[in-house]
Amino acid sequence: MTTAEPRSYPFSLPERLDVEPMFANLRANEPLTRVRLPYGEPGWLATRYEDVKVVLGDPRFSRAASLQHDEPRMRPQPSQPGGILSMDPPDHSRLRRLVTKAFTVRRIEQLRPRVREIADGLVDAMLDQGPPADLVEAFALPVPVTVICELLGVPYEDRVDFRHWSDAFLSTTKFTPEEVVDCTGRMRAYLEGLIAQRRAEPRDDLLSGLVAARDNEDRLSEEELVMLAMALLVAGHETTASQIPNFVYTLLTHPDQLAVLRADLSLVPKAVEELMRFVPLGLGAGIARYATEDIELGGVLVRAGEAVLPALASANRDERVFADPDELDLRRQDTSHIGFGHGVHHCLGAPLARMELQVALDTLLRRLPGLRFADGEAGIDWKEGLSTRGPERMLLTWDH
Repeated sequence: MTTAEPRSYPFSLPERLDVEPMFANLRANEPLTRVRLPYGEPGWLATRYEDVKVVLGDPRFSRAASLQHDEPRMRPQPSQPGGILSMDPPDHSRLRRLVTKAFTVRRIEQLRPRVREIADGLVDAMLDQGPPADLVEAFALPVPVTVICELLGVPYEDRVDFRHWSDAFLSTTKFTPEEVVDCTGRMRAYLEGLIAQRRAEPRDDLLSGLVAARDNEDRLSEEELVMLAMALLVAGHETTASQIPNFVYTLLTHPDQLAVLRADLSLVPKAVEELMRFVPLGLGAGIARYATEDIELGGVLVRAGEAVLPALASANRDERVFADPDELDLRRQDTSHIGFGHGVHHCLGAPLARMELQVALDTLLRRLPGLRFADGEAGIDWKEGLSTRGPERMLLTWDH
């Protein structure tokens, strides 16, 4: 095994949505570097686009192997058996097939009018109340939370509870380890209760479909059913709820690009792709993969049993792939970002997230003329102690 002293990671505390400045130097001079995260054993950090794609897409890099290691990670709790993110094919493929049909592009396009209705209703309420409004509470959270509740079959009125549980699930330092265990247990018990309800009274929702796949077809275990429901509930709202204000913040701090978009809202789909490339959602390193054999990567021999962490934010700023990568360019032609990941663990909900983000930006810019910060940076509170980045409060105003 490698004996070089690993660097402490993250290298610095990120400001707002800034990308770690050391990434550019590492891409140029040390594309694979040894790092030690707050928890777990050391691992390699991959910073170049092509190397990151290999780590995410090559079956010789395993997620399931992390269960046999003290995986490098940002949060105290290691991955748990039974979770889809801790699986390799064929188990991963088996679970993914159960939910893929709910997230096909065709199915998601059928949902677009409903999402537009939700977004318009929320803007109606913002207009009725008048500015300023907290974009997070008034719009960014309710849009994806309403959608995932309806899709999965979770009561919207319980959203305060599962938002709290989701924060704990994604906590790095915001919650104590004991609080994380408690919240995870509460979310688990809550979903077990909903699963019992669907067994007694099936409905036309994804949770009922998963229960049927468990009970009638024996296609997943009870543990896999509960863990999959937890993953869908957390991922189904937290990422998009963070990216909506992240995207708005980025546009408002790049007024030239905002003007381009305001002048031509047909650019919204392209803008979403460029913003997915440009905006770092996480703290910089993705979930560790373990080499199952010796593999040369980035000019380094990664030994079997060593962990590699893919730095998606760095890959999306790789000058070997993107011209002027640190510039936001909503007309950019190359949209081959990996903001949704790559390979078998490519974000299952990517079609849904794309559509929600498109509807959100279109609705806000179309219906709130002159949208701008109500109180500059003073009106923004940034999340702390979570593995996802973004405002937890962002006050906006508009022309009225």
